[in-house]
Amino acid sequence: MAPRRAESDAALFDLDRPPDDSFERRARKRGAVRIVGGDEAGRGPLAGPVVCAAVSFDGKRYPKGLDDSKRLTPSERERLYGKILAAATVSVAIASHARIDAMNILRASLWAMSRAVAGLTCRADYVLVDGNMLPPGLACPAEAIVAGDARSVSIAAASIVAKVTRDRLMVAVGRTYPAYGFESHMGYATPQHLEALDLHGPCRLHRRSFAPVRIALGLEAPDEGTMLPGFAA
Repeated sequence: MAPRRAESDAALFDLDRPPDDSFERRARKRGAVRIVGGDEAGRGPLAGPVVCAAVSFDGKRYPKGLDDSKRLTPSERERLYGKILAAATVSVAIASHARIDAMNILRASLWAMSRAVAGLTCRADYVLVDGNMLPPGLACPAEAIVAGDARSVSIAAASIVAKVTRDRLMVAVGRTYPAYGFESHMGYATPQHLEALDLHGPCRLHRRSFAPVRIALGLEAPDEGTMLPGFAA
C-alpha cells in the first residue's frame, strides 16, 4: 500500500457529525490489520511541550463518544481517556520547549509523532494522522487526513490522549510557576497569559522562538496583531 496524500479541503466535509471508522475500514480492505491513529496537542501555546499520541484499538470496538478533543469538555476527555487506555494500545511522545525552539514547531511535532508511532508495543500496518503532512521515517504506509480528529475514530482517540496528557503536564507546571496561570490556559496566548508574560518575563518553559515571548525578551519589536490570541488548540 502506497502512502496517501491529505485530502485538500476540510470544509468540503460534514464536520458536524462525530468521527467514524470509515478510514479504518478502508485500510482494512487494503490488507491492514493494525491501524494506528495519531494526533498532537500543543502546537500553538507559548510555553510547554507539544505532545503526540499514537493509538491502535484492539479489534473494531471503539469507546462511545469519541470526538475531536476540542469539541469535548475536560470531564468528557478524562472519562474517554480511561476508556481508550483500556481498549487500545497507546504510545505518547513529547517534544520539549527546547526542541521546539531548536527545530521549529512543525518539525518538532512531526518528530514527536514519529516517536509515538515507533513507541507502540504493536507493529503498525497503516497509520492515520491528523493534518496535511506525514511524519518522517514511518515503517509502514500512512495517510494524512485534514481535520482527521473530527473524522476518524482512531485519530480522535489520539487527540484525546494527547490533550489530556498535555493538560495534566501543564497543571503540574502551574504549581511550579504559579505566576503564569498555566493550569487555566495551558500555555496558550490568552490575555491573562500575555499580561503575566509582560509583567514577569518568560520562565524556563516558554518557547523563545515564538513572537510574544521574543517581544517580552526584547528580541523582537511588537507588530500590529502580534499580541492577539488566536493560536489553534
